[in-house]
Amino acid sequence: MIPRYTRQEMDAIWNERHEWQTMLDVEIAACEANAELGRIPKEAVEVIKAKADFDVDRIHEIDAEINHDIIAFLTAVGEKVGDEAKYIHMGLTSTDVRDTGFCLQISRASDLLLDGLQKLAEVLKRRAVEFKYTPTIGRTHGVHAEPTTFGLKLLLWYSETLRNIERMKKAKEEIAVGKLSGAVGTYADIDPYVEEYVCKKLGLKPELISTQVVQRDRHAMYLSTLGVIAATLAQIALEIRHLQRTEVREAEEYFSPKQKGSSAMPHKRNPVRSERICGMARLVQGYTVPGFQNVPLWHERDISHSSVERVIFPDATTALDYILHETINLIDKLLVYPDKMMEDLNLTGGLIFSPRVLLELVSKGVYRDVAYRWVQRNAMKRWLQGEDFYENLCKDEDIRQYMTPEEIKACFDPKSMLTHVDSIFARFGL
Repeated sequence: MIPRYTRQEMDAIWNERHEWQTMLDVEIAACEANAELGRIPKEAVEVIKAKADFDVDRIHEIDAEINHDIIAFLTAVGEKVGDEAKYIHMGLTSTDVRDTGFCLQISRASDLLLDGLQKLAEVLKRRAVEFKYTPTIGRTHGVHAEPTTFGLKLLLWYSETLRNIERMKKAKEEIAVGKLSGAVGTYADIDPYVEEYVCKKLGLKPELISTQVVQRDRHAMYLSTLGVIAATLAQIALEIRHLQRTEVREAEEYFSPKQKGSSAMPHKRNPVRSERICGMARLVQGYTVPGFQNVPLWHERDISHSSVERVIFPDATTALDYILHETINLIDKLLVYPDKMMEDLNLTGGLIFSPRVLLELVSKGVYRDVAYRWVQRNAMKRWLQGEDFYENLCKDEDIRQYMTPEEIKACFDPKSMLTHVDSIFARFGL
């Protein structure tokens, strides 16, 4: 049983206390580096490490007076540390601390998203194998096309999820950088060693070059990756929404014994989880737009990006984390109806086997376009007059010259169209 999702882990990364703590970790590590360079007494660093703390309400109180949150933070920490606080923030600018801490938060949020993606991959793989040979109708343009298997549907989503895992890893790697290079990125007041030391200690890579900020192309790419992952989840959910329609009902969301589908209609079993996934995927994708707009900043920096990011990154990562777990639950407990799949596969009276008849005629020497027209005219009689497709093929004077009734009947076997299922699964080691 997949546990019910809670936001606690993701909330712990984005709550205000943790945000300030990451910045304090940056400040303390910078003090350690400066002490190694001889710019700060090592004894002072020990005092700082022992006493450094803050009260969030106190930061707000100071910020309300001076209108600068980083200075308010440093002042609040200084009140806890005492005289040695004069060594904190030496040679740094505000964004050195905020950007480095921010990238650290995003990196940690990425670990949770990767964990969710891995769990989704596992459940998709398990259920793909479960329904590996379960025939179902494939649809193109919403219309019956050729047979496939429900396992192949799930395997397709598994494959896409594996790609999303790699995308997420790359996105995390690209965003996991820090910068402590001063007001315009020239290290005028700080030694590059401090940046190297801090980043290594926090598990980040030093930005190769920056202005006062880490360049926001990294952040835009990160949000784009979240958008792509959300699109995959929406694709899965949309397919299940279709399969749950009353006219189809080949699969449906798990419906618990005490669940209610409608306030007015007791019979309803609605795809609420799938609809929720589709809706929130739009929200995640919407955050890519301000992400792109944050890339162009005035000269070496402005702060037009800052207020936006304080909203979109906690929201986007939390929303994606949520719908990832919703999708895991959706697939894990999905109700699948193979008998209805087979019934629907036969719904058109064998029309879906028209490609097999076409190819058999071609193999016997009939020009393809001519064979297509012969098969199509019999298929249309089924579509428009409801006549029997197989019988009409057998009675067709042109087709009878090349195929016996037995040869035509042999084309009406879904297994013959699914002979390579094992080969496709084998590509994934399954």
